[in-house]
Amino acid sequence: MAATVADAGVKQVNLYRSLSHAPDLLRAWIDFAWALRGHDTTSRRLRELCILRTASLHHSQYEWHQHRRMAREVGVTDYQVAELEMWRTSDAFDAEERAALALTDAIIAGQVPDEVIAELERHFDHAQRVELTVTAAFYAMVPRILDALRVPVEGKEPDRDLPRPPDQTH
Repeated sequence: MAATVADAGVKQVNLYRSLSHAPDLLRAWIDFAWALRGHDTTSRRLRELCILRTASLHHSQYEWHQHRRMAREVGVTDYQVAELEMWRTSDAFDAEERAALALTDAIIAGQVPDEVIAELERHFDHAQRVELTVTAAFYAMVPRILDALRVPVEGKEPDRDLPRPPDQTH
């Protein structure tokens, strides 16, 4: 599976190591996640804001750690990151970003109200709304998987007990 990950141009991370115990699911995961990241009806910057919001709402250190760097690389500012918890009232976000963040919050909450849809329709065409919806929903799922599989943030893996020699006293 390491070769599959490398061939996909993907950095080997703990999530992929965990998923590699189910190789077909890992392949599908990489295909789907990277299709979302590479899709371009909306900006990658906007999608990374939504992903950071899912990480924040789920208190997912792993997702935050992975996507904070990606967000920075595509132009999400430190100011926006600092203001993300207060996106509704912050001047760091424009109307489109607020609409996408409202969708993200609603997806995490489990119900998307009509007013959120109406605001999305004001700013995005149908293909863009699908992309934002699928991105937010997919990345809302990620922290649940990370938690259930106990995937540690890179560099924070627990120490593994070394095998002990057989007890020679018996």
